[in-house]
Amino acid sequence: MTPRLTGKRIMIVDDEPMIALLLETALADEECEIVGPFPSVAAAHAAATTEPLDFALLDVNVADGKVYPIAEALDARGIRFLLLSGYGDGDCPNNRSHWQTAAKPFAIDPLIERICTALGTA
Repeated sequence: MTPRLTGKRIMIVDDEPMIALLLETALADEECEIVGPFPSVAAAHAAATTEPLDFALLDVNVADGKVYPIAEALDARGIRFLLLSGYGDGDCPNNRSHWQTAAKPFAIDPLIERICTALGTA
């Protein structure tokens, strides 16, 4: 299958090395430029506020807390993202119902499809 995300810059924030590696591998197969992975909110903050990004995958709970400050920074910049949560779909603040979520564990193919749909490359 032809990669549909070639050249897209996608940030990964996840503190679980195996999940971060799985995401990196899947995105590399789609010929993305990977920003990160970052294991914490503190480590990801500069990238979320300054890096040119097309999309982000954010584990809701990382080493130093919830990634909501990163999501807020991306949202303010108009950068789409997907919150990944072990607590199921919908794990986001009540006042942010427009934020997209996906339950962990997840399957890679549907996750890539969601990214493609969000970026209009589906």
